[in-house]
Amino acid sequence: MPVDYYVAWWNVENLFDEENAPLERRTDKVFRAIRSDIAGWTPERRDRKVRQLASVVAQMNSGAGPDVLGICEVENRFVVDLLVAELAGRLPGRSYGVAHSDTDDARGIDVAFLYDSALFQVPPGETFFHVVMRRNATREIVQVNFRTVHGGRTWAVLGNHWPSRSGGQFESAGYRHIAGETLGYFHQRALEVHGPATPVLAMGDFNDEPFDTSLVVHALGVRQRARLLNAVTPVLWNLMWPVAGGRAGQPDGTFYFNNQPNVLDQFLVNRNLAEDSSPIRVHSETVEILRFPGTSDDGDYPRPIPFGGMGRPVFEDGFSDHFPIGMVVTEAD
Repeated sequence: MPVDYYVAWWNVENLFDEENAPLERRTDKVFRAIRSDIAGWTPERRDRKVRQLASVVAQMNSGAGPDVLGICEVENRFVVDLLVAELAGRLPGRSYGVAHSDTDDARGIDVAFLYDSALFQVPPGETFFHVVMRRNATREIVQVNFRTVHGGRTWAVLGNHWPSRSGGQFESAGYRHIAGETLGYFHQRALEVHGPATPVLAMGDFNDEPFDTSLVVHALGVRQRARLLNAVTPVLWNLMWPVAGGRAGQPDGTFYFNNQPNVLDQFLVNRNLAEDSSPIRVHSETVEILRFPGTSDDGDYPRPIPFGGMGRPVFEDGFSDHFPIGMVVTEAD
């Protein structure tokens, strides 16, 4: 029998360790970079943030939780493990493994994956951290070559948190162009190493929208499935175009800036996830922005409700300044 997987992504907004975290969890270099922002971030506040995030994750997939969850803006493995422990109480049928490693980001924030270890394995040596070159350190692209338990198939998944628009969208665009080139290169590399039939999924907070140059020109993201299937070079089908255009005639977003919706969080797949005969196949019609009751503003703009912190006011009934996204993928017998 085929098996369905629920895949999700979420920028969890500054899930940092406590202010006085020991040196084995936060380097002195990172502490100097965030010292003023981390003031007042107590263990109690950190744990409240974890509980708020877990309450949302536990509602995904009709209350069954995701099978694979990519997250970003986490400081270290310790806070990821806190989230996993909280989910264990809310989703007792799950046993989440973690793929994570500290990167060289100047503020110490990382990308990580949670995956149900009953469904997926991460073979030794199959987790990679691809450096996005720029003058100051930024997040690396994290690639995990999952092996499915159901069919024993390799599935390359790349988690992205591209350089921010800090300093101006256009002034910082070059950094995201570099990130797009990096993603495009390692998509092609996965096909070379694991074979041309390898399914590849890229997901993340790209800090650009589906129509921006970084995704269209540099990452080779296309809007139409037909263009993906007819392409000679390895391109990626960006599944978020319908959301960006507004399925009901109104633009939607995963992040709001000046009350304007921005689709910064995205799924992109290669042709090996899009063909009808693909052993692992995405259902593009299932892609959704996840707004659960109480997680969005009830005013004129359906913005996510942030938890805050890191120099911003804290609202302990908040969650994140991004909405999560989710979709369904099916593996054949």
